[in-house]
Amino acid sequence: MDRQSEWRNKFNEIFQVCSEELKKTTEIGKKMLSASKTNTTLHETYEELGVLVAKAIKNNELQWDDEKVHRLLKTIEGCKSDLKDIEEEVNDIRFSEEEDKTAKDSESQKNS
Repeated sequence: MDRQSEWRNKFNEIFQVCSEELKKTTEIGKKMLSASKTNTTLHETYEELGVLVAKAIKNNELQWDDEKVHRLLKTIEGCKSDLKDIEEEVNDIRFSEEEDKTAKDSESQKNS
């Protein structure tokens, strides 16, 4: 009985230590999730502010003579143009595939 009681006490100690560590890990995880959400909000807010500033500069509502700002605005315009071109290319590919399929379907119906 002495050995079993000793074993039970050791098991309870280990269980308590594991339980405490699990609680700590859970709290840290909660804090990390909260930090991640806050970081996402911060990023989105900076992005929204940047869009507003870029729009104001483009519409001459805000004057900002800084070489870096103008370089960034030029990069933004280049990216927008590239995205527009890519969208057009994707649409060309999509619709040409649909046209090819329609043509093949028509051809097979004629041959039937």
